[in-house]
Amino acid sequence: MTSTLIVNARLVNEGREFDGDLRFANGLITEIGSGLTAREGETVIDAAGRRLLPGMIDDQVHFREPGMEYKADMAIESAAAVAGGLTSFMDMPNTNPPTLNRDALEDKYRRAHGRCRANYGFYMGASNDNLADVRAIDPKATPGLKVFMGASTGNMLVDNPETLDAIFRDTPVPIITHCEDTPTINATLAEFQAKYGDDIPVQCHPDIRSREACIKSTRLALSLANRHGTQLHVLHISTADELALFEQGPLIRADGSRKQITAETCVHFTRFARPDYDRLGNLIKCNPAIKDEADREAIIDALADDRIDILATDHAPHTLEEKAKPYAGAPSGLPLVQFALNAALELVHEGRLTTAQVVQKFAHAPAQLFDVAGRGFLREGYAADLVLIDDTPFTVRREDVLSKCGWSPFEGTTFHSRIAATWVNGVLAWDGSALVGEPAGQRLQFDR
Repeated sequence: MTSTLIVNARLVNEGREFDGDLRFANGLITEIGSGLTAREGETVIDAAGRRLLPGMIDDQVHFREPGMEYKADMAIESAAAVAGGLTSFMDMPNTNPPTLNRDALEDKYRRAHGRCRANYGFYMGASNDNLADVRAIDPKATPGLKVFMGASTGNMLVDNPETLDAIFRDTPVPIITHCEDTPTINATLAEFQAKYGDDIPVQCHPDIRSREACIKSTRLALSLANRHGTQLHVLHISTADELALFEQGPLIRADGSRKQITAETCVHFTRFARPDYDRLGNLIKCNPAIKDEADREAIIDALADDRIDILATDHAPHTLEEKAKPYAGAPSGLPLVQFALNAALELVHEGRLTTAQVVQKFAHAPAQLFDVAGRGFLREGYAADLVLIDDTPFTVRREDVLSKCGWSPFEGTTFHSRIAATWVNGVLAWDGSALVGEPAGQRLQFDR
């Protein structure tokens, strides 16, 4: 394979922004410097001062395969991901059948091989009755174990206290949790059903999937992790109230140690708030719910001050027909991978974060937390997963959406940065306007 040299770039990596050049060949970054000269036969790309980032690593997606391919699948959703600058993803286990044992996990890797444009990893899931499978997890086979401490699809709600305690005690990989207390949600839902019958307004969703339900469940997860010294990662923080439960400071401390308990939020919690239900209705119905403007502001501040460690998508597509149902029948989840990095970069344009902070939350930190080998950074010897950013405004149109569901909650939104190019393992996957070439995604390796 001939090498490629990107010159005159604004590289963003490990807290720095600097002018430089980057060379890659055979899927790996081979040289980073300034004033690099082209070699015979080398492809040269003039970045013309545009920002060059490591590819984003999304630690939370639902690509729906196997079992729900009518609304999404690995091939199509990974294509949408690379169009959005996301070069690696970690997919959730609540598929059909759920990923509750080694055979189901390896089946997903087989499905992904040769079909995914982005690199891929798959979580194992916990249930009330697969403790033996949890204890037998190969730490190199999965980024972590997903524990639903709130309602989920299939047999994946872990509500047996003894089982939950054993999971936190015995799991050999990081535990990631969806924290909402189901009894609290069900009691509140019954109150709204008594008031509205079958015609509950979607504006009530953040009251039904309440902050109290989030806080109660998050406190339980943290107490279990502290009791057993578990590496715990709490997903999709949606309330200001939960932020005080987490340690402020960098994921990797000055002494080289890593936080034991970490927090993640998602791009939609930084762009939407309660007033948006009037405009978007069920299209922004998700679990946990998008809540108040004060929550959104606090979450953005927590990204900036390192109380929240990771930014992700929780990409969870549904068809428009499903979303058009009345509130009680409309499923929760949004398609997000294609425009997530654009949305995150809006925080840079608004002066809330730096580009380096976005890269830390969306690329470096997922690689560090899940021990991803050789990705997530602009480093010599690392995979050439790269994203070139062009600060040219564009407006999202439905016809531009690549996800199988065919819609985006960002339709009509004007973003101030676009994805000019995405490379996965040194192979151009997105040229700024179209998908390019064949899928080049690889199985993620976990350095444990």
